[in-house]
Amino acid sequence: MSRWEYILKRLLLAVLVLFLVSLVTFFIARVLPSDPAAAWVGPRPTIEQIAKARLTLGLDKPLVVQYWRYLTSVLRGDLGTSIKTRQPIITELRTYLPATLELVFTALIIAILFGLPLGVLAGANKGGWVDHFSRVTSVAGVSIPTFFLGLLLQLLFFARLGLLPIGGRISNEVAINYPVQQITGFYTIDTLITGNFVAFRDTLWHLILPAITLSLYDIGLITRMTRSSMIEVLNEKYILAARVAGLPRRTILFSLALKNAIIPTITVVGLSFVYALTGSLLVEVIFAWPGLGVYVTNAVLSLDFPVVVSVTLIVTVFYIAINLVLDLIQASLDPRVTLS
Repeated sequence: MSRWEYILKRLLLAVLVLFLVSLVTFFIARVLPSDPAAAWVGPRPTIEQIAKARLTLGLDKPLVVQYWRYLTSVLRGDLGTSIKTRQPIITELRTYLPATLELVFTALIIAILFGLPLGVLAGANKGGWVDHFSRVTSVAGVSIPTFFLGLLLQLLFFARLGLLPIGGRISNEVAINYPVQQITGFYTIDTLITGNFVAFRDTLWHLILPAITLSLYDIGLITRMTRSSMIEVLNEKYILAARVAGLPRRTILFSLALKNAIIPTITVVGLSFVYALTGSLLVEVIFAWPGLGVYVTNAVLSLDFPVVVSVTLIVTVFYIAINLVLDLIQASLDPRVTLS
């Protein structure tokens, strides 16, 4: 099967998955014991106000008709309107989604910068102190609950040492005196583009604790996978030949061995991105980070189901896209991998 045929097949499968996800989440949101019309009207609604809201929201139609209207709206790029804020969901996602992606990308970069070299050194020094340290780090990373780690870091770096802010994306004073001109929605990038270095330093300072909290689990996964792959690759004959030829140890590890050992790690990195995207909920709540986690939490508490359904679709799109990209990268790096 050619690459383009494979991509077409995966895209068709992705459409089917998105359809099923939208179908399930839509009907689950409709059968739950809640009344979106009453939530739309506000506190202490009258019967007449609820009836009028049901007509406005189209809730008086059969569920099949409601879903068809929702599906056609999504295909036009309209994710609906938030019941709580009465704002278009697509507009609100332009604010919340970049905040989450900035946090997730930063956490993933930290995980790669720490996990990959640690895994390489651990695999190259099996049984040594680096190997033992990497195993302790891996176990701690996948075992410590995210909420506990976040609270612990807040107590240490904010309450005890006073070095880092406890939460938020930017300080109120900096936001007022040095407002961020939003271009991409990523504060760190936007402040650099516009030369707003005071705001850049402040946003970077706010990003450190939540990013470290979110990255620890990924550090553990990347370290363990890289270590296992390196141990296997370093026993290959071409590595032994390189050692006999007298090549520098750094060249053998990072140029020859890592090229093949990194293939399984790429899969872990992709899955770590998806995990961080879906697992950032607790981190965002703990650090008051204005991203999708806080957005969905408020939506659930206020029974704002259009928001819940829309965010579920967005996360599913990311999951499908990441898996497709990973498959293509693996096929490019390893000729033994076939696209089928």
